Amino acid sequence: MIFRSFFQKIIRAYRKMGIQMMISISFTAVTVIGMALLCGMLVLRFSKTTQRLQEDTGTRILEQVNQELDTYLRDMMQLSDTICYRVLKNIDLEESSPSESLELLYEENRNELISIAIFQESGSLVAAAPALDLKTDVRPQEQQWFIRALDQIENQHFSAPYVQNLFQTGAEWPWVISLSRHVELTYGGETRRGVLLLDMSFSGLEKVCRNEGIPGGGGYMYIADRSGEVIYHPDQQLIYAGLTEESPVADASLSDGIHKEVIDGIPQLVLVKTVGYTGWKLVGVIPVKNLAADIDELQWFGVALLLFTVFLLAFVNTHLSEHISRPLSRLNLAVKAMESGKENVEFREEGCEEVQHLAHSIQSMVSTLRHLMDDIIEQEENKRRLEMEVLQSQINPHFLYNTLDSVIWLTENGRYEDATRMVNSLGKLFRISLSRGKTVIPLKDELEHVRHYGTIQAIRYKERFEIRITAEPDTEGLYTLKLIVQPILENAIYHGMAAMDEDGEITVHAWRKGGDLYIDVQDNGLGIPGEMLDHLLDESQPLKHSKGSGIGVRNIHRRIQLFFGPEYGLEFFSEPDEGTLVRIHLPALNEEQAAAYQKEGTGYETKA
Repeated sequence: MIFRSFFQKIIRAYRKMGIQMMISISFTAVTVIGMALLCGMLVLRFSKTTQRLQEDTGTRILEQVNQELDTYLRDMMQLSDTICYRVLKNIDLEESSPSESLELLYEENRNELISIAIFQESGSLVAAAPALDLKTDVRPQEQQWFIRALDQIENQHFSAPYVQNLFQTGAEWPWVISLSRHVELTYGGETRRGVLLLDMSFSGLEKVCRNEGIPGGGGYMYIADRSGEVIYHPDQQLIYAGLTEESPVADASLSDGIHKEVIDGIPQLVLVKTVGYTGWKLVGVIPVKNLAADIDELQWFGVALLLFTVFLLAFVNTHLSEHISRPLSRLNLAVKAMESGKENVEFREEGCEEVQHLAHSIQSMVSTLRHLMDDIIEQEENKRRLEMEVLQSQINPHFLYNTLDSVIWLTENGRYEDATRMVNSLGKLFRISLSRGKTVIPLKDELEHVRHYGTIQAIRYKERFEIRITAEPDTEGLYTLKLIVQPILENAIYHGMAAMDEDGEITVHAWRKGGDLYIDVQDNGLGIPGEMLDHLLDESQPLKHSKGSGIGVRNIHRRIQLFFGPEYGLEFFSEPDEGTLVRIHLPALNEEQAAAYQKEGTGYETKA
């Protein structure tokens, strides 16, 4: 839990960093991790290589020592064969003595031999070289080398090192390794059993082993026989004195090759090689701690190299990240300045290609936004202006004057009912026009407003035309922009019906198709000329002044599109002498949808 909280704090701090620090830390961390992994792999590789190298070197040294021991022992065995088959086989001991021959052989091998002796089965000395006297208290037939030679007559036997105690040698007590074997002695033509003893100098064996050392600092080698008794050890005296430990018994049971064991609590590599003819085990020991010491030195070197690399990379990455992040930082400052409302902010296109493209794109976007804002402001101003024109034109002074004049005329002529009906329609007309300041009103109110206007105009024009207002059932509950039908009806009366004496007909019909509402205003008047019809809604073409409501169809068309979008507005269908159809296209709004348009200033541009 603590680790998770700490990790989350690091993540939060990392996210709050600037891009320069983030790049520098990221680059440095990735490089340090890579360097650490590389150093770890190198140390591991070095340790394995060092261990394998020392194993190979130790194995080669053991092979070399084994060859030298093999040569040394084979020479001793050949010497015993020479005495057995060339000396003893060719003489009768009752007639001659082998002493002279033994002396010659001894002189040839005196560097490796302490003595050569031949014993009868009873233990009595037959001959010896150099000529020595046997101790009176020594019983050779009771010693192990003697017994083994007679028990296993087909083999040659090597003993463990011991102090030679057979002959009178003065003050010297040499350490020897005995080679003993069964021989046949001839007395007067009769063959008897005997034992040949070659006492090899222990120093010769020691010299062979000491000439070659095991690598690794502290490495050594020793020799043990089949039973695990030490034949040679560089600390042999300490082992005999019990001052150090060795495991020759365990090592003697190991097969040839490389093994691992713990000696005195220290892990060590043990290399084992069997010496031919004897069954001895030549054992090389390499302390693992000496290998680890070399690895520790390499590890400390790797740590020092890693620290230096971190320092160097941090310095390089700081300058490199600053170079990379400087254009982005300047771009960020420019964006912040623009957000604070500063005008004419400069976006410098510098750095790498991606940053230059980003700066160019932001500059283009800012320019586009400024143009769009100017267009929106202009559209809002036009919208307000058009709305003001609509409000100002809701009470047409000429229409009001003519209506009141008609009321007076009707009263003077006793047509009180018509006068009352006209005044009543005028009041309702004004009430719906105000609509409590609302812009979007129910469709039924808009049609009611048109009906009252038509009633007033029909009375004024003495019923020369008929106005019919209908709505499809599925339009009930729909809403519309207010005061968009009455100006079109007014144009139909003034331009279509004014020139007709009778049989004038105007229909106002509301119908729905899918999500759209249509209001058709159709008359059977004179129609609109084709050249005027083509440019009626084109604001780039001038429009001749004509008698009417003062709003004009262009204002109605533009007002609808400002509120609902460019897909809505007016459509004109007219044929000369056949009449005109003006179709108002609006979205079919229910009460909830219309509420969004009730607020001041809400329209198509605001919603888009």
